[in-house]
Amino acid sequence: MKVVILCGGLGIRLREETEFRPKPMVEIGGKPILWHIMKIYAHYGFKDFILCLGYKGEMIKEYFYSYEILSNDFTIELGSRKRHIEIHSNRSEEGWRITLADTGDKALKGARLKRIGKYIDGDQFMVT
Repeated sequence: MKVVILCGGLGIRLREETEFRPKPMVEIGGKPILWHIMKIYAHYGFKDFILCLGYKGEMIKEYFYSYEILSNDFTIELGSRKRHIEIHSNRSEEGWRITLADTGDKALKGARLKRIGKYIDGDQFMVT
């Protein structure tokens, strides 16, 4: 079952933290709140995520795009036509599948859900 996480709000109640980053990226114990939420779902076997992005969504995209490289030791070969990266240790989250969908900076919850409909298979999914 897919887990939809609404990540598009402005986070105005955390204004001092969210001026420079989106609320899901505010850190607790060195990891973003979003990572902690996903880790809890994954613990119970739900590892297929759709993130509805809005305000500063590019920061969430960058975080997950770079996640394996920043979490592990690696070797990179430069100078060849095709860049090759070998990850030596795997401290990544196993089996997570993450779809990052831009759903608009000012979209409300219903609009965000409608915009990700193409990524949902079947009738059931979870939203938080």
